[in-house]
Amino acid sequence: MSSSSVNDTPARAQPAWPVSARWFLILGALSACSSVVFSAAFAHLPVFAGSVPTAVQTALSQQQFHSLGLLLTGLALRAIGASRWLFAAGCLMLLGLLLFSFNLYARHVWAWDALRALVPWGGVSLISAWLVLAVGFAQGCRGLNRQA
Repeated sequence: MSSSSVNDTPARAQPAWPVSARWFLILGALSACSSVVFSAAFAHLPVFAGSVPTAVQTALSQQQFHSLGLLLTGLALRAIGASRWLFAAGCLMLLGLLLFSFNLYARHVWAWDALRALVPWGGVSLISAWLVLAVGFAQGCRGLNRQA
């Protein structure tokens, strides 16, 4: 049996992953990674010698949870296809992470308080992201039912 006969079956062309799906998957994984790094660093930083403030713990848990949301959004874009709603949801999650979690980190680690007023807008972005994601799922699943 020749080695070429093993590879005689034609390879099925895999559809390309949408660029937005890849970006949300990459950013979600990087965000999850950095949340673990931040968690470990905050546990050992001298500025938090007494304890890690509740606001920082909340920022960490929100970053970890929304990192999974970014991964979910990337996978949904792959499964459902291009969708403005899903793309908007991912962008809102990224915006929320920056305005909420990273803003709180900067405030408590570096005492940088310049953008404190934007923290609530980060929370609104995170909440909105989930609502927009739900609309994206509803729109996408409706389209999938028509194809079946």
